[in-house]
Amino acid sequence: MFLSLLTFFHVVISLGGILAGFVVLFGLLTASRYDRWTAIFLVTTVITSATGFLFPVQHFLPSHAVGLISLVVLAAASYARYNRQLNGPWRKVYAISAVLALYLNVFVAIVQSFLKVPVLKVLAPTQTEAPFKTAQLTVLVIFIVLGAVAIVRFDAKAARKISLNA
Repeated sequence: MFLSLLTFFHVVISLGGILAGFVVLFGLLTASRYDRWTAIFLVTTVITSATGFLFPVQHFLPSHAVGLISLVVLAAASYARYNRQLNGPWRKVYAISAVLALYLNVFVAIVQSFLKVPVLKVLAPTQTEAPFKTAQLTVLVIFIVLGAVAIVRFDAKAARKISLNA
């Protein structure tokens, strides 16, 4: 029962973090600060990474490494955003770490999709097959391009503070 509830909570909070992350990415691309969405993204992504360690396993897994990296990246994003108020080089630190944190969430979502969705599992049962590698490489390239544009645009001028009531 606990494992089912944990899995449900973990998946829902992960999807919420990814959704909020895409809103934050849009803000970076348009040099706009979505303060509420940023807070939602950071909190849900931290919770996602932290709850990943609650699943029973026998040994340290690659997902644990991604979770640890994500928590470090999220700490940098939070520090740059809230402690340093995006001043000076901290704008770039925030943009890089926010995009990287979102990418890591999407990376794991793709891994989990190929593990759990029957149609995808048939295409890449061991995740070493071309469909899995193509999906991951495509997403990586998209994030590199979007991330580079976001970093330049967000750093180029002071971000407008935009409050969205949602």
